Amino acid sequence: MLKRLAKSIREYKLPSFLSALFVSLEVVMEVLIPFEMADMLDFGINAGNMDFVLESGIRLIVYACLVILFGNLAGRAASTAACGFGKNLRKDMYYNIQKFSFSNIDKFSTSSLITRMTTDVQNVQQAYLMLVRTAFRSPIMMVFSTVFAFRIYPKLAMVFVACLPILAGGLYLIMRKTHPIFKRVFKTYDRLNRTVQENLRGIRVVKSFIREEHESEKFDETSESIRRDFTHAERNIAWNGPLMQSCSYACMLLVSWLGAQAIIASGNNPELGLTTGMLMSLITYSMQILMSVMMLSFIFVMITISRESAERICAVLNEESNLKNNENPVFEVPDGSIRFENVKFRYSETADKFVLEGINVEIKSGETVGIIGGTGSSKSTFVQMIPRLYDVTEGSVSVGGIDVRDYDLETLRDSVAMVLQKNVLFSGTVRENLLWGNENATREEIEHACDLAQASPFINEMPEKYETYIEQGGANVSGGQKQRLCIARALLKKPKVLILDDSTSAVDTKTDALIRKAFAEEIPDTTKIIIAQRIASVMDADKIIILDAGKIVAMGTHAELMETSEIYRETYESQMKGGLSDE
Repeated sequence: MLKRLAKSIREYKLPSFLSALFVSLEVVMEVLIPFEMADMLDFGINAGNMDFVLESGIRLIVYACLVILFGNLAGRAASTAACGFGKNLRKDMYYNIQKFSFSNIDKFSTSSLITRMTTDVQNVQQAYLMLVRTAFRSPIMMVFSTVFAFRIYPKLAMVFVACLPILAGGLYLIMRKTHPIFKRVFKTYDRLNRTVQENLRGIRVVKSFIREEHESEKFDETSESIRRDFTHAERNIAWNGPLMQSCSYACMLLVSWLGAQAIIASGNNPELGLTTGMLMSLITYSMQILMSVMMLSFIFVMITISRESAERICAVLNEESNLKNNENPVFEVPDGSIRFENVKFRYSETADKFVLEGINVEIKSGETVGIIGGTGSSKSTFVQMIPRLYDVTEGSVSVGGIDVRDYDLETLRDSVAMVLQKNVLFSGTVRENLLWGNENATREEIEHACDLAQASPFINEMPEKYETYIEQGGANVSGGQKQRLCIARALLKKPKVLILDDSTSAVDTKTDALIRKAFAEEIPDTTKIIIAQRIASVMDADKIIILDAGKIVAMGTHAELMETSEIYRETYESQMKGGLSDE
């Protein structure tokens, strides 16, 4: 895990190193100050040597100025290193997520990925900030302070050494009890994020069904769960303070008591034993040592919190897409012919049931194929096999006579344009959204694609036409307009295979018919697969496939299915009675 995280430091190794260097110099200066003060008191003030006092005072001022300088430089370097590390972590996670297949994303869930890129990265970034500065400073301070304490008076220095096992044991128990709680709380964060995400995405549904109170209760319940876990964890961590304070005051009392006895025994003579100046230095060193231990304890607490975050981040960074190119991929798609051979598919290896089973279909290049079926009949899953958004579990899918697994992924997906069931527009102008299909498309090509998708009429009515700004998610356009823009975007790819996954459901039947007519006349060589709920949208297709429970129950032309398929005939008759025509 540490090696994987360390890869994201990259160009911020130098600031990390400089932070450690400046911290070391800062500690050296801090440790020299008590030592210098002891000499000033014993050999200057007590001895009445003002020249020595002046020299020591100048050295103390220099040490103090250097402490301020090195501390400031260490803080700047540590902040640069930690913020850069956090930036690289987010970038590495985002880039890796872009390579994920749908099944990889399903494994983590969208809400969990968002939490990992925000809250988890922030926790790890804070931990790294403490590591490159405080965690490096505290051990050095302990070592230097202990060395100087032993140099002054070894017997009293043993008090600090005796205290360390008690502090270490208490800290270990606190961490052992606290880590499982933080491990649980971050999963709850995922649930909280999912609740908020679902609520905001479906706010119109929530308000139309007057479910605001229900959603508020869901949020309150999840938020309360986080509060309980954090309260429990903080109660355990709260023991850290009393433990540290008890050890600190115990050390101070022992050092003061034993030191006073040693001073009396030596007559405050530096040549015979302990002096007042030495005792003052020992007390300062004891505070430095114990404060270092206390800071280390807080660092360990922070590491306890960030450990689970680090594991969650590494899980994303180490995840490899299960869709990869072969060693010698094919970089050209000959045509838009498609063949399904004995295809079976399930979303995970542990799933008991196949989502698709026994699929055998052959589609010629340039054909128009309609797919209908009830909700949950796996129509969308069926077409997602073609651009290899998922890999088949058994059997094979071929495009242009070549197995899709043998293609270069980018080449395959560039030849297959897909308008998904959930249409998505991004914030930006109409033109910027359309250029997702082809970033090099000319104005004429954009307008032609919009003509085919029947999007030109409403675009030309917009205030700034193609430069009109589209809000996030296409909030300022209607469902039908959004669908037509997405179809135009797909057409700009000039694909060999065009898949419309229920992409005209919000379009009126007249416009739907005009779109199909434009497809037939303008792109006859493109294979067109249309998933639809309305039979009127597919009845002119060269082939209609009826799916039920992941299996093909009937296939043929409209006329053939009217004679051979009772399901198709009943659906057709019920829709015709509902007012649909054969436009």
